[in-house]
Amino acid sequence: MLHKIGVTSGKVERRIANAKIDATFLLADVEVVATFELYNINRTKLENLIHRIFDPARLDIEIKDRFGNPVVPREWFLVPFNVVDEAVERIKDGSIKGYVYDPQQARLVERKAG
Repeated sequence: MLHKIGVTSGKVERRIANAKIDATFLLADVEVVATFELYNINRTKLENLIHRIFDPARLDIEIKDRFGNPVVPREWFLVPFNVVDEAVERIKDGSIKGYVYDPQQARLVERKAG
């Protein structure tokens, strides 16, 4: 259920090559569960949108990097993969607006107005 959700313009394999020495990857090897290709989209806005949706499930952790400096990784979320997949599909079809992740229900729900 722990997934790093981020956006990259390069190859994922290159991005994770040194994961076990990178605090962003919790100083551990990672397994690529899925990659998605989206076109004609602003990468920064996309990542901000995804992180907003899953913010209620963001991992709250501080670790020390290999030099002993504190790091707070911000791209790790406690969310089932099928919900990540649903969010990507909703981004593709434009229906993601107004949705947020509800950790109690472990699913996307419509965000309440207000």
